[in-house]
Amino acid sequence: MTADHFRRNSESKVTVPGADKSAKGAAAALGMAALRNALADGASLRVTPSGGFATAPELSTGQGQWLLVQSAGSTGAAKTIRRHPASWIASFDVTIDQFAVGAATPYAVLGALGHSLTLYAVLEALHLGADLTVLTGLTPRAQARQIGENRVQVLYATPTQLRLLCDAADRPLTTLRWLFCGGGKLDSPTRARLDDLFPNAELREFFGASETSFITLSHPDTPEGSVGRAYPGVTLAVRDGSGQETCGPGEIWVNSPYLFDSYAEGGCADTLWQDGYLSIGEMGLLDDRGNLTVLGRKNRMITVSDQNVFPEAVEALIMATGDVGKFAAIPVKDPRRGHSIVGIVEGPTNLTLAQSLLKSCRDGLGPHATPRRIVFVDDMPLLAAGKPDLLALQRMLETAI
Repeated sequence: MTADHFRRNSESKVTVPGADKSAKGAAAALGMAALRNALADGASLRVTPSGGFATAPELSTGQGQWLLVQSAGSTGAAKTIRRHPASWIASFDVTIDQFAVGAATPYAVLGALGHSLTLYAVLEALHLGADLTVLTGLTPRAQARQIGENRVQVLYATPTQLRLLCDAADRPLTTLRWLFCGGGKLDSPTRARLDDLFPNAELREFFGASETSFITLSHPDTPEGSVGRAYPGVTLAVRDGSGQETCGPGEIWVNSPYLFDSYAEGGCADTLWQDGYLSIGEMGLLDDRGNLTVLGRKNRMITVSDQNVFPEAVEALIMATGDVGKFAAIPVKDPRRGHSIVGIVEGPTNLTLAQSLLKSCRDGLGPHATPRRIVFVDDMPLLAAGKPDLLALQRMLETAI
C-alpha cells in the first residue's frame, strides 16, 4: 500500500457485538462490511451521517483515492470534508512510532462510523492489521464488558462516551494500554474516574477538528486547562486581528501534513488558508512551553456587558463540577447587557443544583459569564458525535421566549 490509498487487504479481525442487538449495531455491521469491500476495491469513499459508506466513483478520475466525511454541524450547517488518505496515514505512522502499537494491540471504538473520530480509529486499526471491536449500538455496561472480554488495548472515545462508560462499568478494565480522548475537553472528575476504570492505561487527550485532524496532544505534564503541545508534525501559531503572532489571546493557525483538502459540499466563513496555515475560527493562548489553551470558537464568542465571553468556558467549568452529565451554555440576546447565557442541563428540575452551578460560575468566571438561569430538559438533543445540538437548543429557547 502507498500513501495514495488506505490499506486494501487488512488482516484485522473485526467483530460487531451489537449487530443483532440494536438497529445501530446492525447498521454498524453493514457499514463495516461496506467499508472493507470499498477499501479492497481501492474506491473513494463517501461516509453518510448514519455511518454507511457509498463509493464515490466521480472522485476516482485519476486523482487517487479520496475520503468524504461530514462534519458534526454543532454550530451551523453540516459540511462535507474532502481529504486524501495520506493526511490520515501520516498520523497512523505517528501512533505506531509514539505508542508502539501494531497488529498485536486490539482496538475498540464506541461510536457510530459516521463520526470522524470513530472512523479514524477504525481505519487506523485496519492499517495496523489490529483486531477491532466495534461497540456501536451496545449499552455502556455491555461496552465495558466487551472491552474486558476482547482484551482491548487501544480505545478511542469522546468525553461523553467515557462518562457513560464510567457510570456503567462494574469492575476495572485492566487490559487497556492506551486511551485516546477527543471531541471535547475531559473534565477532572471524569479523568480521575478513568484512572480507576483503566488502571494500566495511559490517557492522551487530543485537540483537533474534522478539517485539521490532530492539532495538539496532551502529556503527563500538561497543565490543567490546556489541551497539550503541538502534535508531532504540527506547527502552531496564535495570531491577533492584524495577523501578527501574539502572546495574548488570538486565532489558532495550524500547518501540518494532516489538513483536509477542501469542502466538497458546504463551507464556513471562519475556515481560512494563509501561506499553508489553516484556521477554523478557534481562539486560544500559547504559553512559553508551547502548551495550547483553547478559549472557544470565534463564532460562539459573545459580548456580555462589554466583556468577551466564550460559552465553552462556562461548559467546561460546569462539567468540571462533576454534578451534571450533559450541559450546554446557550447565548440569548439581552437588551441591557448585549447578551446573556442560559445554562441547559439534562435531568429533572433541581433548584438546589441550579443554585450550586450558578455559584460555581460566579466564583470561577465572574458575574458576566454566569448564566442568567438554568433550564432542565428531559433529553438533551445530541448530534451523531454525542455533542449537544446547539442549534436545536437555540431554537428551543427562542420558541420558549
